[in-house]
Amino acid sequence: MSLPKTLAEDVARNLVMVARLIDEDPEQAYAYARIALRLASRVAAVREAAGFAAYATQKYAEALAEFRAARRMTGSVELWPVMADCERGLGRPERAMAMAGEPEVQKLDKAGQVEMRLVAAGARRDMGQIDAAIVTLQSPELASNSVQPWTPRLRYAYADALLEAGREDEAREWFGKAMEADKDGATDASDRLAELDGVEFVDALSDDEADDVAGLAGLAGEAAESRETARDDDREDGEDGPVDGSVTGQ
Repeated sequence: MSLPKTLAEDVARNLVMVARLIDEDPEQAYAYARIALRLASRVAAVREAAGFAAYATQKYAEALAEFRAARRMTGSVELWPVMADCERGLGRPERAMAMAGEPEVQKLDKAGQVEMRLVAAGARRDMGQIDAAIVTLQSPELASNSVQPWTPRLRYAYADALLEAGREDEAREWFGKAMEADKDGATDASDRLAELDGVEFVDALSDDEADDVAGLAGLAGEAAESRETARDDDREDGEDGPVDGSVTGQ
């Protein structure tokens, strides 16, 4: 669906803000998404963005409605995993499991299929079926040494499920593998591994002490700046020659 130029620009600006804020300030992203939705509710990209903004703020019923609307408009199945995860968020893991068995899953690309596997494993855990969750995550993608965008999260989910099942040694191994693959810090695998190894991270300074150190650092900086200014002044005075009547070189 095409929009008048001015309206399209307004919608685009709001969608840009949604994308920019959705990770750091989901509530603000949601507000921008609602504006875009009021301006162009018949545009599939707007419905999808509104769905992700609602999902980020845990408004799962609203997110699911928006994703369903976007899917009706485009006919695409790419939102299937996140729709299933909305069902989990609404406390309906059995529906998420049912969606994992639908033909739409076979139409997903590899990333989408891995995402669906993660959602299905989460649904199994929601239902207290931890062993089934572990089996669900066991796949060629998990066993592969190739690192793909989904690898850190898949390994992390497997490690977390193993830990819940009391298989600590295996969990430690897989948290380590997740950390190795996680170059962008998408998971807290390093923290989980450190926790298993009994490593505790303690702040060396209290908040008040940190403020004191910051204040002293500021004073030191000001003092250094003052000394530099004084040296500059001395150099400028020196350019005019000695001022005490002495003769250099004697």
